[in-house]
Parts: sequence; C-alpha cells; structure tokens
Amino acid sequence: MTNFQERLLTSILFVITLLGSIILSEFASSILFFAIILLSQREFYNFFKPTDIKPQMKVGIVGGLAYFTISVLASQAKLNINTLFLIIPIVFGIFIIELFRNRPQPIPNIGYTILGIIYVAIPFTLLHEIAYFANYKFGNTYNYNILIGYFFVLWANDTGAYLVGRKIGKTKLFERISPKKTWEGSIGGAVFGLIVGYVNFLLFPEISLIVWLGIAIIIVVFGSLGDLVESLFKRSLNIKDSGKLLPGHGGVLDRFDGIFISAPMVYTFLKLLEFITS
Repeated sequence: MTNFQERLLTSILFVITLLGSIILSEFASSILFFAIILLSQREFYNFFKPTDIKPQMKVGIVGGLAYFTISVLASQAKLNINTLFLIIPIVFGIFIIELFRNRPQPIPNIGYTILGIIYVAIPFTLLHEIAYFANYKFGNTYNYNILIGYFFVLWANDTGAYLVGRKIGKTKLFERISPKKTWEGSIGGAVFGLIVGYVNFLLFPEISLIVWLGIAIIIVVFGSLGDLVESLFKRSLNIKDSGKLLPGHGGVLDRFDGIFISAPMVYTFLKLLEFITS
C-alpha cells in the first residue's frame, strides 16, 4: 500500500468514526471525545520523554479527563455547576504533587503538566460544548449540527490549503516554522472554508448565514495558526510526528492540530452571540 493509499484509508475510517459517533448520540460523542483527549494528552506529554523535563503525565491526563467529564455532565443538566472554575484546584494540585516528586526540573515539570491540560483538554471540552448550542444560546439539549459544521469547515480549510498549495504554492507563509506552507495554499484553504461555511448554512439554517461565515473565518484563521503552533512545538523538540497511531498521518495531535486554538475561539464567539442576543 502506498503512502497516499494509506493516508486515504485512514482519513475515510477517521471521518466515519468521528461523524458516526457525533450523529449517533451524545453518549457516543462523549466517549469519543474522552478517548481523543486521553490519546492527545498522552502524545503531548510523550514529547518530553527524550528531555530532562518530566511532566506529571498521569495527573495531567486525569485532570483533563475529569474536567471534560464534569463539563459533559453539566451540559446534560446532570450537574448544576459551572465547569470552568474546576480547573483551579486541578492546576494548583499539580504544584503540591511536584513537592513530593524530587525531580531536577520542578518548574518546567509543573508548567508542561498544566500546558497539557490547557492546550489539549480544554479545547476539546469547549468544542464538545458547542454541541449544546441552539437558538443562539447554550442549553442542555444535544444538537450536533454546529459541531459537524465546524469539522466540515476545518477539513475544507485543510484540504483546500493542501491542494492549492501543492498546485501553485510558491510564497512561503511561515518558513521558519513550516517550510511547506504557502500563502497561496492558505488563501485556497480560506476560500474552501468559506464556501463550506455557506453550505453549512444551507444544511443547518437554524443560525444565520453571517454567523456561519463568522464561524468559518474563525476556523480558517485560528485553525491555520493552531497548525503552526503544533509545528513550533515539534520543531523545538526535533520531533517529526506526534505519534504513530494514525497510519499516514502521524499521531492524534497531528490530525487535530487545527482544533487547539480555533475551538476555544469559536466557543467564545458563540458565547458572545448568546450574550448579545439574550
């Protein structure tokens, strides 16, 4: 099997699993996101295995999964609680645990443990909460339309950037971080993303065209920046791929790198809409 065939087969199975779980039920989507957070945080903490920095992998993963689980229960009205403040005891508990580890790099250990929660668990948690946005407000009813529309735009941006960049890309976008990315590819990705934003409006007209286009612009801009940020991390640690779980694609972090900044920005945008329209 060629690398292209391997990538294509992995992409097809990946999309079927992701969309199938989201559409099937809120329980299935919660289990999927739980697994993605677990695998992504594990890959992130493994970045530092060759170094003297030893983040608290188990504590960070448990903290991230606990935060996600509580968020899910709150979104489903099984807990009457605002989840964001729960990150406070998790974060400061990491400081206390480091006291007893007797490691030579306590400050980086603490910093990167917290970063694994902030960079991975929180974005996926906020992305999942988007599935509870309907009628311009967050509630307790599962509505996967915006979540699916989000992925449609994200994939369109990635696909457009790859195809256009490969065909006519010449002007380097950020050569220091990612030598293969070009301005032409980024513009192509943006065009694809906005077109899909319009298609999302036709498929899911419960929110207006201007809102769908706003979501698309946020995903295009911050999804591309998220991709560059992960490239920055890997380049600084001399790592090519975050893992080997997805044949032809690398690791889970490599496949979801556009989410880690764009998802919190889309969530913030929707929260502002809720405030404006209330």
